[in-house]
Amino acid sequence: MSTTSQTPPRLEVRDIVKSFPGVKALKGVSLKVLPGEVLSVVGENGAGKSTLMKILAGVQAQDSGAVLVNGQSRNFRSVSDAMESGIALIHQELNLADNLEIGANIFLGREPRRFGIIHEAEIRRRAADLLQRIGLNLAPDTLVRDLTVGQQQMVEIAKALSINAQVLIMDEPTSSLSAGESVRLFEVIRDLRNQGVSIVYISHRLAEVQDLSDRVTVLRDGENAGNLVRGEVTHSSLVRLMVGRDISRVFSRKSYPAGEIAIEARDLVTSTWPRHKLSFSVRSGEIVGIAGLVGAGRTEMLRTLFGVDEPVSGSITVAGKVVPLRSPQDAIAAGIALVPEDRKQQGVVLDMTIRENIGLASVHRHSQAGLLNFTVEKSQSAEMCRQLRVKSPDDTYRVGNLSGGNQQKVVLGKWLSLKPKVLLLDEPTRGIDVGAKQEIYQLMDQLASQGIAVLFVSSEMEEIIGMSDRVLVMHEGRITGELPASQLSEEAIMNLATGHQS
Repeated sequence: MSTTSQTPPRLEVRDIVKSFPGVKALKGVSLKVLPGEVLSVVGENGAGKSTLMKILAGVQAQDSGAVLVNGQSRNFRSVSDAMESGIALIHQELNLADNLEIGANIFLGREPRRFGIIHEAEIRRRAADLLQRIGLNLAPDTLVRDLTVGQQQMVEIAKALSINAQVLIMDEPTSSLSAGESVRLFEVIRDLRNQGVSIVYISHRLAEVQDLSDRVTVLRDGENAGNLVRGEVTHSSLVRLMVGRDISRVFSRKSYPAGEIAIEARDLVTSTWPRHKLSFSVRSGEIVGIAGLVGAGRTEMLRTLFGVDEPVSGSITVAGKVVPLRSPQDAIAAGIALVPEDRKQQGVVLDMTIRENIGLASVHRHSQAGLLNFTVEKSQSAEMCRQLRVKSPDDTYRVGNLSGGNQQKVVLGKWLSLKPKVLLLDEPTRGIDVGAKQEIYQLMDQLASQGIAVLFVSSEMEEIIGMSDRVLVMHEGRITGELPASQLSEEAIMNLATGHQS
């Protein structure tokens, strides 16, 4: 980072206020981003991070307060206004046309023209320069659909740089990346910082924040909670500012006596890995983790157990009975519930209310002659919101307006209202803050104490080690080993995850 005391901030926010019906999202937030600096913005879900970033990117307008770019006041009425001021937002959900080439995506809507016709050669030349700048060794005419998620993330960065963006806002950029892709992204971020580009980095992964940041601004409940400079940024200091208290023990895990086998797979073959057979069991009151690298087949196994994907062969037994799982309805009837990895696409209906979402899975149980029993639905929703501590004005609030952590609680409430025997969790804490994570861990422990069998997939090693009675480790569609809690370590798990059989 290179700047002088006379240099104005590249971007400055002063006393920003923003309200939505029933919620005051921002209550006078201020921050500064200097030229050639990585500023991380962290906070629990609902702290106001996303709202602030949308204001900076021109997606939403503030109610009051000021935004200054290079010392000059700006009033963004649209995304185009923000881009013209050199600010670009790279969303967590990438915004590319996968049927177009890389070059076409970078200059989409801003194509250079010659005699009124799109200048294809100029697009390729300029795109190649941008790809070289970020170290992405691909031809500009490569189709985006053929890229990995990490490569698509780099194309988004190239797209932002094509408008000469001087401030890049990155919202959870590593949430869908492999470890290798994340390392490459960090290299690009550091290169851009050295080139004078300012980065606003939002992440729930505190180790990344600690590694990358020149400074950190912490938000809590829509207000500034504090600022940290490099050298002060530690896990404990970040958590203390984010939640307003010390979390001495993040993982709330007790050991309960295992009951009868709740679910058992025998020689199960998934359509993704048709040459490999999976055999395992989970007992009532057990929490069993599934570890492995990206592409190991963990999600595909859960989808098969829930009837989303039909198994090629093998059998699944629930509470001692073999059940044919040809559809999710079969799984639900057998007492299996699945909280999917992508909650926004597969877990909730964003435009529906909390109450409607919680009632979706059990709608057939509280309806007669095709008519809903609204009294039962209301009572059930109120109980789930109380039990899971969903933060909202009331249960008629639109789910799309909730924070990620509260959306995840609604997904859980939908399934827990069915009182399942087996709960499948796919990346249960992805994209939620440390405080909400602790609540999810407490809930998992509580469910185990009630005799529910919990089988969960996680890419976070601390989570796997901290929450599991046993861990099944997968590599390329097969279970390479099983580790009891007493033998859990990062080294032991990674040894199996890279293909070494136990």
